[in-house]
Amino acid sequence: MVYVRGKEDDAGHWWTSQSKQDGPGGVLVNAHYDSVSTGYGATDDGIGVVTVLQLIKFFTTPGNQPKKGMVALLNNGEEDFLNGANAFCAHPIARSQFLRTFLNLEGAGAGGRATLFRSTDTEVTKFYEGSKHPFGTVVSGDGFKGGFVRSQTDYIIFNGILGLRGLDVAFMEPRSRYHTDQDDTRRTNIDSLWHMLSAALSTMQGLTSDTSSTFEGGDPAKGKVSNGSGSDAVWFDLFGLVFAIFELHTLFALSVTLLVVGPITLIVISAVLFKVDKLYLFSLSKHHHHAEGDDTVGLQGWRGFFRYPIIFATASAGVVGLAFLLNKINPFIVYSSSYAVWSMMLCAWLFIAWFISRASDFVRPTALHRAYSLLWMFAGGWVVLVLVTVSEERFHIAAGYFMVFYFAALFLATVIAFLELFGLSKKSQYADEYENNLNGQEEFRSPRSGSISSARLLAPGREEQTQEIDAEDNEQEDEPVETTSLLRGRVASTFANYTSRSHIGKPPEAEEVLNESKKGRVYGYEQPWSWSLPTWTWLLQFLLLAPVAVVFVGQIGLLFVSATYQTLSDGNSPFTVYIMMSIVSILLLAPLGPYLHRYTFHVPTFLLCVFAGTLIYNLTAFPFSANNRLKLYFIQRVDLDTGINRASLTGIGRPYLDEVIHTLPSAAAQTPRCADSERFTGLTECSWDGIPPRVVTATHPEVPPLYGYADWLTYNISRIGNEAHIHVKGTNTRNCKVQFNRPISDMRVEGAGDDGPFKRVGEDGSKEIRLWSRTWEKPWDVLVRWESSDENDGGGLDGKIVCLWNDENKRTTIPALEELRRFAPVWVGITKVSDGLVEGSKSFLI
Repeated sequence: MVYVRGKEDDAGHWWTSQSKQDGPGGVLVNAHYDSVSTGYGATDDGIGVVTVLQLIKFFTTPGNQPKKGMVALLNNGEEDFLNGANAFCAHPIARSQFLRTFLNLEGAGAGGRATLFRSTDTEVTKFYEGSKHPFGTVVSGDGFKGGFVRSQTDYIIFNGILGLRGLDVAFMEPRSRYHTDQDDTRRTNIDSLWHMLSAALSTMQGLTSDTSSTFEGGDPAKGKVSNGSGSDAVWFDLFGLVFAIFELHTLFALSVTLLVVGPITLIVISAVLFKVDKLYLFSLSKHHHHAEGDDTVGLQGWRGFFRYPIIFATASAGVVGLAFLLNKINPFIVYSSSYAVWSMMLCAWLFIAWFISRASDFVRPTALHRAYSLLWMFAGGWVVLVLVTVSEERFHIAAGYFMVFYFAALFLATVIAFLELFGLSKKSQYADEYENNLNGQEEFRSPRSGSISSARLLAPGREEQTQEIDAEDNEQEDEPVETTSLLRGRVASTFANYTSRSHIGKPPEAEEVLNESKKGRVYGYEQPWSWSLPTWTWLLQFLLLAPVAVVFVGQIGLLFVSATYQTLSDGNSPFTVYIMMSIVSILLLAPLGPYLHRYTFHVPTFLLCVFAGTLIYNLTAFPFSANNRLKLYFIQRVDLDTGINRASLTGIGRPYLDEVIHTLPSAAAQTPRCADSERFTGLTECSWDGIPPRVVTATHPEVPPLYGYADWLTYNISRIGNEAHIHVKGTNTRNCKVQFNRPISDMRVEGAGDDGPFKRVGEDGSKEIRLWSRTWEKPWDVLVRWESSDENDGGGLDGKIVCLWNDENKRTTIPALEELRRFAPVWVGITKVSDGLVEGSKSFLI
């Protein structure tokens, strides 16, 4: 630990006094220098250590002395229950309440960019804003709260125990190399080091320069720092260039505003449109009054109203169905081929949506498809935003911030769709024009010159020509009378070109209503009154919707999948990942729905081919590779009383575990015993008779290890009533533990340091005591007390004493582990399951 004195810090050794420190306080920067025994720790947490050392060098350089003091902590034992951070809590500097804020540097992956994983509040997060290349989103912080990320860091000690306010910056991918022998300098990019260093430097410069009262005062909980209280934060980066940070209640205010203003605005615009007689939406027909009587002119304003929800539901169901299919057939393919899964889902949604849109438009074309689609998206977005707003207020969840921007873009695009209706003629005016131009118009040949849709009208078919000739003959033979229809002899050229006027709801054809200058502005077979709709507003709507979807939804989707797709080896459900990918795919592509009916078949056909290829690959490909290895957790347990030793692997699925174990020469003739893992939910543990470990030096190299088991661990127990003194000594180890089959009520380790703010035993008791020492083979004397269920029963206590061996500096030390590394397939990576690679135990009864 290094203390860099600040310009405004008290002089002398203030940490030796019993008084609490006043003023703005200091800043803690932390990393841990230990690594798991199965990995080299280049990024977990070698880069963090290098960063802390460079910060010390920077702030001790003349001219760079900070205003507030900085404490640089390099702790040990983080990988095993955060022991180093826990021990720091008992240090005089930690107890002095000098520290107010902290920056924790970690590695939960093995490279890439260092992301801002989580923060305590808005005020402290603002100091990360100055990072040259910020990276992170509040979604990851909410993911920790929700338990999606199972591992923990020293952050929970500094914040939860000491009450400091701060940030957690860590690497998050690739997870398959985390805690394995691939977490080395060869696979760690130098850019990763510079990214963490630059972020840490700018953040620490900001924190050590702040002398305001932001982190002072308040009424802290017992044992915690008086550093005020912060507000819940919303934060995210934009392309690694800009960092946005604001308070959660600001997001809540924006959400409520949009929920209220959005519907009211559309209602007001609709009312104005209705008043000026231009509300073609939901208009089936228009009554027309003239000297000879009243007529009804069909408008077909309802056409296409239910189209988009059908398109959206069908395409989305297809993508969700793919998630179920992958989870059933090849659930772990995302582990190594996440982009293949992305491609499959995106292509599937686009093609299904395009096919239904195009088919619907061919059968019943409508000029209002875009407006109705946006209106449905607005309604659906409004419902989702209600749920997001409730989660903001009641559960303080900020991960739905993207929905606020998404809905805002939907709202503006829908407003534009309503406003463009003002460009139409009045419905009464259109009805007048229809009556005035119904007779005597020339045959309309091209609704839009050069358009694909107009090709169906350019050359009438043989049957159509015959019908027209027959109609002309009939007109010549029959003299018109009062009851003769004005439309006699006219027939529809296709099912999409309605010409009958005898039924309400069937609109007239453009050639019967419009003059030549207006005919060319009607798209395909759409309603004739649509000739005056603006032709450029679709681009403005698209520019509003597409960037928001890509920037916010795309970023969150990629970040979520990058952080979770290789946590399947930790027991996380693959279905959760697939469902999240399908939801992101739907939200990402939904803004294209209003425009898909105008697409030609070329791009969708290509997407169909991509979908077919990725589907076949995702269903049949092997999910692991040498670059994306399946992590399996190793431990070898030795019963020192009986001499039985079992090596075990914990991982996902029997087929993979069986295949790995059967490659081992020592296990070739054995049948592994498998059961659900007690430590990892969702994983399976398989064990076999392993090669005896040599973690304790034998008296003679030719003596088999099992003949020396009794000397690995010795203990002695004496009892007085419901109290017992347990003497434990392990050979060639610094770590043992005492496990009880029922909770103890109190305990004390002789010669141990002060526990500081920690209780020795929780309110519900404890069933395990972990013993750690800085020196090898140090004995422990433990005093325990337990409560009897009956005062007169004289009940005793039973359990196990376990010592752990975690060092494998020689290949012959743990032969079973070395055998795994040598013979396991290349797609397997080995890590440890617990704090020891080998556990030796003896049972006791008091």
